[in-house]
Amino acid sequence: MNADGDVVVAALARTPFGRFNGVLRQRAGPELGATIIDEVCARARLPEGAVDAVYMGVGMIGSAVLTPARQAVLQSKLRKETPSLALDRACCSGMTALGVGFKDIKVGAADTLICGGFESLSRTPLLMPRTRDHALGELVLDDPLLLRAPDYIGGSIASYTAEEALKHNIDRRAQDAWAVESHCRYFAADAAGYFDFERVAMRVANDKCGILTVEKDESPRRDTSLQKLAALKTVRGNKTITPGNAPGLNDGAAALVLMSNNKARELSAPVLARIRGYVQISEGPTSGSYTPAMAIESLLQRHGLAADQIDLIEINEAFAATVLVSTLRLAGRDHTAAAKLRQRTNPHGGAVAIGHPLGASGARIVMTLINGLRRRGGGIGVAAICGGYGQGDGILLDVRD
Repeated sequence: MNADGDVVVAALARTPFGRFNGVLRQRAGPELGATIIDEVCARARLPEGAVDAVYMGVGMIGSAVLTPARQAVLQSKLRKETPSLALDRACCSGMTALGVGFKDIKVGAADTLICGGFESLSRTPLLMPRTRDHALGELVLDDPLLLRAPDYIGGSIASYTAEEALKHNIDRRAQDAWAVESHCRYFAADAAGYFDFERVAMRVANDKCGILTVEKDESPRRDTSLQKLAALKTVRGNKTITPGNAPGLNDGAAALVLMSNNKARELSAPVLARIRGYVQISEGPTSGSYTPAMAIESLLQRHGLAADQIDLIEINEAFAATVLVSTLRLAGRDHTAAAKLRQRTNPHGGAVAIGHPLGASGARIVMTLINGLRRRGGGIGVAAICGGYGQGDGILLDVRD
């Protein structure tokens, strides 16, 4: 067993997040994963052979390869004997990888793990049916990036998220306003060097200049405004969601080194944060806009905390609506209390600005939370994410001076 029970974060890193068919389009998912595995090993100053296993979330059809986490390990500097596990819980996947690692260390099944996720949505293939009713005629390909809801659920993810937002009296203008705020917060944080703590520059092939060094996230739009967002059309027949108040399709990787506190002491590894709890929850298949709130409520109840005792909150912006609905539910549907809660939710911008590589986002919001708590001198924080037709994950952690 893990003697003192503490599970700590010894290192964290992420790539810049690229746009769909953007600067990272030539990097396959496992290659992005390998890059970030090597980076966190270096940041944690891990000796060779110290990593017990690698757990990586991959949200979109296994990154179109067989055993993507294994391929990432083989392309990294880790020993080829290092076990690996790829997890698919849609957008929750990267946080689920952290949760599995947390539980393994908690029960003494491991001492040092690399957990996170990666995604190359730019390289996601079209799907061709294996069987056909007729030998001749049109062949219809399916694009999994349309993120349709299954027939038994109905509609699209965007359409049922919009409906949930309207049920909570959160209209299109409120969603656009949060999207603008996400960009404003991001650029203010980036100008202050906030993301230097978590981002690592990458060198990538470029058609124009041969090799390009990518240091910044590609999706944030400095010219975003309410007027520009109001002019956008909604997508797939929904009532409120547009390309401006939802994140794009993105490429990127993020990972953290988790260790038992004893192993961190033994290796003199940094201790950036302590993980206090992890939860998985599920509700109805169209509940994604508020499953982050449910995950946070579950964590607070388990640990005897109230929402006003949490210093910082990160909720993945699967849509602007997700943060608005979840914070309203956390505030007991009191709009004034929700507005106060949002002041400390995603204070440095969220996925609407930064981007949302499905498998990486759960790990990204955890490291952004740690980053924020460290910059404020410590405190308690919670990160939560929705994914996969009514699922949610949450992580509670603290940073001490």
